Amino acid sequence: MNRKNRIAVLISGGGTNLQSLIDAITQGEIPNAEIVIIISSNLEAKGLERAKMAGIPGRVPKGPCDSREYSENLMHLLLEAKPDLVVLAGYLKILDKEIVNAFLGRIVNIHPSLLPKYGGKGCYGLKVHEMVLESGDTVTGATIHYVTEGVDQGEIILQHQMGVEKTDTPESLASRVLDLEHQLMVEGVKKVLMEMDGRSEKWEDC
Repeated sequence: MNRKNRIAVLISGGGTNLQSLIDAITQGEIPNAEIVIIISSNLEAKGLERAKMAGIPGRVPKGPCDSREYSENLMHLLLEAKPDLVVLAGYLKILDKEIVNAFLGRIVNIHPSLLPKYGGKGCYGLKVHEMVLESGDTVTGATIHYVTEGVDQGEIILQHQMGVEKTDTPESLASRVLDLEHQLMVEGVKKVLMEMDGRSEKWEDC
């Protein structure tokens, strides 16, 4: 049997999307995979507690989050972990182009809108849902896509949509879209790994 696909997950906050991956892998919903490292941009991120509970190494790169030192240390952690796939699960920092290009085609991100709507720099968290409500859209959703140098411009892997209710607030919409993200995260990662297995793309083949 081939070795398990190695996954690195990058987080910044609560890590609920991370937890959906942990649970799916544990339950065999995503077969032949393991999370080998969880990297947080925030020392206080609850997702680091989730990592500890799951027995997965959790790391925070040294240096201020927007510094060159931070990016270099992040790159070092990733290269050391040798992931087949890097998953941005609520990771709020834009990756430097050196990291994107080093793992091009192997980094995916979850975004709380139906891209290309409401994507790009500054479009994250409640801001996205405020924009949806201000626009009068009747449908919203979530997207999992490949990461490229253009923010939220990479190839779309999967999208799920849901209706916007007249009574929605940014907070209620965020909560319902987050539930959608959890499902989409599992389906998207599973799809990407199956395609990678089909092409026999493993770290050591690069």
